[in-house]
Amino acid sequence: MRVVIDKYIPFVQEVLSPYAQVTALEPEAITAAAVRDADALIIRTRTKVNSSLLEGSAVQFVATATIGYDHIDTNYCEEHGIYWMSCPGCNAQAVCDYIEECLRELAVPEHSTVGVVGVGHVGSLVAKMAERKGYRVLLNDPPKNIGQSIGEIEEKCDVITFHTPITRAGLYPTYHLCDADFLRHCKPNAIIVNAARGGVVDEAALLTSGKRFVLDTWENEPHINAAVVMRAELASFHIAGYSVEGKSNASQMCLDAFSAHFGTPILSIDKKVVSLHANYGDSATGWLRRVSDQLKAQPDRFEQLRKQYKLR
Repeated sequence: MRVVIDKYIPFVQEVLSPYAQVTALEPEAITAAAVRDADALIIRTRTKVNSSLLEGSAVQFVATATIGYDHIDTNYCEEHGIYWMSCPGCNAQAVCDYIEECLRELAVPEHSTVGVVGVGHVGSLVAKMAERKGYRVLLNDPPKNIGQSIGEIEEKCDVITFHTPITRAGLYPTYHLCDADFLRHCKPNAIIVNAARGGVVDEAALLTSGKRFVLDTWENEPHINAAVVMRAELASFHIAGYSVEGKSNASQMCLDAFSAHFGTPILSIDKKVVSLHANYGDSATGWLRRVSDQLKAQPDRFEQLRKQYKLR
């Protein structure tokens, strides 16, 4: 059995190697030619999984070690009998910690009102954290019939943080949910935070709105708009969920699905190996400001900075 994986997914190669021929590649090297003879792919958001990649291949299993899966053409996979899975909730705590650091770094006063748009794995943790820190919290999640209207979020919130998937169809599309009209109805000093998916926030509208903002996810990644970077209060290179715990959770979920699909023995990541990575990166107070300074100094190196980021 042959498995192609993104080389930046930790722990997987070592666990899978006794059961499969594992090829770990740079994301840009995961091409149609590279996967033609592969039985399985384990990838991240940088790999677009569609007919261009999979047509004529032997791939029957696709796992993305991420919460989001808009980079996977799920219809194509299902029509061709290719099993696919994502890892919902794997890095929810890490993203929550990112939002907590935003609130601390921006010195958002206690008793301010925080609006949480999208109340899934991440949003629910963010809401509990904000309440614990003394903020008033308003929720908005129409698909779940939770919380207030988006109009109330716009009108009443001092901080609005987005935790939705990116969707362009259906009753509640989220693409450019935060657009010029949304921003126009927000409080003058409102802070917009997007650590969800690039495109949930309309960056062109954000630039001209005069609003304060923090972005971890961007439109057109990795080719981001440097002008938006420089205007941001804090800017990071899509690493809100990049913690040792989050990465190991995602890797284990992919391995569990692989084992169930191919009938291998239980595949478990050695907790001792994970513990060796703990506290490897910068998690001291002020870490987000330091990340932001890096990106502002070199916005054209977004992808390189992301690859080099040491898990906190």
